[in-house]
Amino acid sequence: MERPELVAEVDRAWTRPAVLTPVFALISLVGGALPSFSLRANLLVLGVGGALAWLGLSAAVQRRPTRTRLPRAAAWWLVPLLLFAVVEGVTFLIGSRAYPTLSRLADPVLEHYLARSAAYFGWLWAFWAMVRR
Repeated sequence: MERPELVAEVDRAWTRPAVLTPVFALISLVGGALPSFSLRANLLVLGVGGALAWLGLSAAVQRRPTRTRLPRAAAWWLVPLLLFAVVEGVTFLIGSRAYPTLSRLADPVLEHYLARSAAYFGWLWAFWAMVRR
């Protein structure tokens, strides 16, 4: 009588949180030291974001199973998100200071090195979570 072999899939070593946490911390510390919207900061975001997008589109990272599908009523959460995106985009394009964008409102907080580094770190982990899906 043959028994089916049970095999547990193991994540690659470089995809484990024990490896990614120090790497993401280093990237966020470097990113936090760069001035906002500078060429170096933009290149860092494009480079790291591009690498994570490439990993998400390739088969190099093992995907985690998705839980359940969201109910149709959850789509209503897209309305405020899209409205926010439109207001941000229009305000940026016309250069208006009368209606501050969330970016402008966050500038006083993100002027500090630790807050900017923490924002980079959170962005990296959120992007990594999307890559794993």
